[in-house]
Amino acid sequence: MRDLLKECLSEENGLVELRYHHKENRSFFAEKGRIESSALRKRSGVGIRVLHNGTWGFASTGEVSKASIQNAIRIAKQAATVSSSLRGEKISNLPPALFAKGDFIGKGIEDFRNRSVEEKLNLVLDVQNKALKSSTSLQSVGCGYSEIYEEKAIVTTDGADSFFSMVRPEFRVNAVASDNGKLESGSHSIGVTGGWDCLFRDKKPEDISEEACRTAIDLLTSTLPDGGLATVILSPSIVGLLVHEAIGHTVEADFVLAGSVAQGKIGTRVGSDLVSLADSGVSEYFEGAGGTIPVDDEGVIPQKTMIIQDGILKSYLHNRETAHKFNVKPTGSARAWEYSDVPLIRMRNTYLLPGSSSLEEMIAGTKNGYFLDGAKNGQADATGEFMFAVQKAFKIENGKITKLLKGVTVSGLAFDVLQNVDMVSKEFKWDLGSGHCGKGQPAKVDAGGPYVRTKVQLGGN
Repeated sequence: MRDLLKECLSEENGLVELRYHHKENRSFFAEKGRIESSALRKRSGVGIRVLHNGTWGFASTGEVSKASIQNAIRIAKQAATVSSSLRGEKISNLPPALFAKGDFIGKGIEDFRNRSVEEKLNLVLDVQNKALKSSTSLQSVGCGYSEIYEEKAIVTTDGADSFFSMVRPEFRVNAVASDNGKLESGSHSIGVTGGWDCLFRDKKPEDISEEACRTAIDLLTSTLPDGGLATVILSPSIVGLLVHEAIGHTVEADFVLAGSVAQGKIGTRVGSDLVSLADSGVSEYFEGAGGTIPVDDEGVIPQKTMIIQDGILKSYLHNRETAHKFNVKPTGSARAWEYSDVPLIRMRNTYLLPGSSSLEEMIAGTKNGYFLDGAKNGQADATGEFMFAVQKAFKIENGKITKLLKGVTVSGLAFDVLQNVDMVSKEFKWDLGSGHCGKGQPAKVDAGGPYVRTKVQLGGN
């Protein structure tokens, strides 16, 4: 494929970027003892981007042939010519980049190909059936498995020349428990970059199911918390949601240029000395983080980017265009969901770096507070203000975890929460690898970190 793309570029002048992308999505979902849904989707094509007359032109084709690709290059140039007159600030140049060259074959692909459809169907059926029979309190249990296999080849006139492949499986269980008309739900999901050995490395499918079911049942007898400003210990899943939604998006350079809260804050304090935050295309600490990429969609090798170092904001996330505007190096953060999508600045694996405390020390040192675990959903805006729902909250009294609480939400300003961090654990976990991040188009990401003690506004009574 790289040879075909290079042949299409052999007579081109100026910057032309060709990105071949083949993607296969497969999913199964079981409920009520049967397969409720099954889907398979395949797409292949080439996205073409040109820098012409000081602006970008984009086109794509689902026909992977020399004639079709060269025709799409002409269409992209025409689009750039038309839009150039409407662009106020022309793109004069792009900075040098560390381009990927060669083939990058992901782990787990052979395992993925050797597992039959029947094995995947039986996985969700067996787990769902066993879970529903485990307790009379369970009203329903759903079990889903999905996978994305993709291949990309990226060739540009200024040096990128790479091919890579990878597979990303996910597994999830949702449970609903009931008692005298009262309903509570529990869920647990995992997602990785790699094969089943990586997906089920820490927990077997039955363990994931048991956790989701136990959460739903236990919440039936839980109570609501007291609202107000509270000392909390955040689990890696909540830390991951916080650093992704409330901080990560605000440091994507296109959002920064649009006026996010991080604008103009490079070199200023945004967190306590214990806070160091990074985003990386590599799976740091443990293999398999869900946002891992060997090459970004501009052909750049993804860099580990220190966003915050010891509480000081150090960097934004960049593509080549914004890197030129800020006079810095590209961070390898340009990503496109499918061949027909334009690359956008996106996070990859976003995380707080671990500290030196243990979780046991953090709990024991908290006289009155809460332990929060299980990110459900949430929202944040360009100001860094956020509100998240938490699946499970436990009261901490005199250094011990006591009762389970439900209906908990947390809110605040992200940088204020980071300023209040006074303990960070040495334990680390990736915990946001399932599902997608949305920003005009989906993206597979991951996020996580250590356990963190700070203060947030807690929603409750």
